[in-house]
Amino acid sequence: MASIPGIGTLLTLLVIFLTGVVAANFIGQRLILFWEGVLSRIPVVKSIYYSVKQVSDTLFSSNGEAFRKALLVEYPRKGCWTIAFLTGQPGGDVINHLHGDYLSIYVPTTPNPTSGFFLMMPRSDIIELDMTVDEALKYIISMGVVAPSNHHPVDPAGHAQNQ
Repeated sequence: MASIPGIGTLLTLLVIFLTGVVAANFIGQRLILFWEGVLSRIPVVKSIYYSVKQVSDTLFSSNGEAFRKALLVEYPRKGCWTIAFLTGQPGGDVINHLHGDYLSIYVPTTPNPTSGFFLMMPRSDIIELDMTVDEALKYIISMGVVAPSNHHPVDPAGHAQNQ
């Protein structure tokens, strides 16, 4: 039998791919359902698991509604600015205690944006940025090294021109 260079690599990749397809469609779904059933029987773990699952499903959903807009806010103190994301408006009993127009925002930490701070701030203290959520996330994850492109043309003196 003749030896064909690279056939072992191709067969390995094919086996891995087919295993992934089978696991994702049949075995994987059954395993996830079984695991969720086990977790739902443990009192404290149940509440934590389903809370985290709901948040992760929202954050990583394909419709992209978790972070609606990139914002600039003064945080953690006056004179210090950071990027935040609009997540909505305060709800529940909270709105009965806030007077004025408030927004719910999420301030991610660097370089791991999955941890951060949830704040409710007056709309007047928030600046909406002219950058996409993806650009803002890249800026945060890179710790400011990968700055988003300037959307406004710059004149020879270096001043941004309004369009």
